[in-house]
Amino acid sequence: MRGREIFILIAVITTAGIAALSMLWPPFIWSTVLFGPIIFLGVIDVLQKKSAIRNNFPVLGRIRYLLEAIRPEIMQYFVETDTEGTPINRMFRSLVYQRAKAVTDTTPFGTKVDVYRVGYEWIEHSMYAYGHENLDFSPRVMVGGPGCTVPYSASLLNISAMSFGSLSKNAVLALNKGAKKGDFAHNTGEGGISPYHLEYGGDLIWQIGTGYFGCRTDDGHFDQDKYAEKALLDTVKMIEIKLSQGAKPGHGGILPAIKNTKEIAAIRGVEPYTDVNSPPTHSAFSSATGLMDFIKLLRDKSGGKPVGFKLCVGKKEEFEELCSAMVSTGIKPDFIAVDGGEGGTGAAPVEFSNSLGAPLKDGLAFVHNTLEGFDVRKDIKIIASGKVISGFHIARAIALGADMVSCARAMMMAVGCIQALQCNVNTCPTGVATQDKSLIKGLDVKSKGDRVANFHRNTLDSFVELIAAAGLKSPNELNRMHINSRISMESVATYEKIYPYIPTGSLLQESVAENG
Repeated sequence: MRGREIFILIAVITTAGIAALSMLWPPFIWSTVLFGPIIFLGVIDVLQKKSAIRNNFPVLGRIRYLLEAIRPEIMQYFVETDTEGTPINRMFRSLVYQRAKAVTDTTPFGTKVDVYRVGYEWIEHSMYAYGHENLDFSPRVMVGGPGCTVPYSASLLNISAMSFGSLSKNAVLALNKGAKKGDFAHNTGEGGISPYHLEYGGDLIWQIGTGYFGCRTDDGHFDQDKYAEKALLDTVKMIEIKLSQGAKPGHGGILPAIKNTKEIAAIRGVEPYTDVNSPPTHSAFSSATGLMDFIKLLRDKSGGKPVGFKLCVGKKEEFEELCSAMVSTGIKPDFIAVDGGEGGTGAAPVEFSNSLGAPLKDGLAFVHNTLEGFDVRKDIKIIASGKVISGFHIARAIALGADMVSCARAMMMAVGCIQALQCNVNTCPTGVATQDKSLIKGLDVKSKGDRVANFHRNTLDSFVELIAAAGLKSPNELNRMHINSRISMESVATYEKIYPYIPTGSLLQESVAENG
């Protein structure tokens, strides 16, 4: 006998029994308070046809969906080890929380990482390590090439692109408050500059995506006048053209209708309560030289502020074409932000997140080498993003060729994110990635802003300690020979061997030879 027949038999017997007992003992009718809803749910399950499990196993079949719903929490709290969780494991989540709260972040009894697994990495230390008092650098980078008249002194670590809309207003306020307090930059994301980006006066990197939110015409094209109005704001320190992002390269941004409130729609210049899917490519340019011209236009209209672009590396020949255009036009971006395929976002198709775009290490090494090969690296700063959480992650990125780094998910965790993985359904329980006012109110801007500043300061301190232990006085001394990676149980290689450098100007010479 199948589950549904068993349930029907039990339901009939129970109903008959309740009716009979209620007649003999009237107080027994209260038992219907317990059994009535169960019987009612069972009848619904038997009659519905969408779920075979519920039809065959009334009521009991619902337990399967309940367990599915709480599976992420069960895995996170009771099953996964400190080093197994994804996208960010518990070890790194705990590190962010500890540094954000400014409590003890040391670990007892040795590493929990398997140091003999393939892919394990470490930085070489020196017997002649330096103390902090011997270091002669400030963890800041001057951004601005030959065409820039208003360069910006940026922190080594900044907040990566996250839009108001994807994040709540309280989360944006807390991030900007932390950026102001810690003197580092806050990337607006492609959703435009909201009042919450401006309230505390933290430095902004204004990101302009394919939707041109905040500087678009009614039909979705770029509007120079609207752009200039915002680009000249004192708090806007740099402008970033988003070509692609690691989580969904080749795919425009996604803002679900449930998050697209009237306020957000007004800021972006779109219809409220509709899905906002940005185009996959820009309409303001369609070629490498067109991008260079667009960079010059944005720089001129901003009063000479640094202008660059962000991309996840895809077709390598296309990036080489960009470098060739830099040489031929004489126009260069002031910076290039390299995002890895492991980058995060509130919403992305699974195939794009899992199987599209170069991971950070590969993309970063390629971009640095290609810029060097065309002899333009000296004029362009590189920003790296993609699961940057610890001081070692900063050191690794700089060794591969970055000048500075940015992070998104770590900053979200500093604000209170618990990796509930509900960013795309507007039900974030901590009020970080939602527009639900009942959830947003739980996020206290003052305390979370302080935590963002704490995380930034403590992570940079750990980076400084790390390079001092390596016997280096400045991040500029870091290079690929300092980082080791386990290739197999018997083999270890430095980044210099895995990602070999190329001679300065070598690709320029090849290009001349091909055209000659």
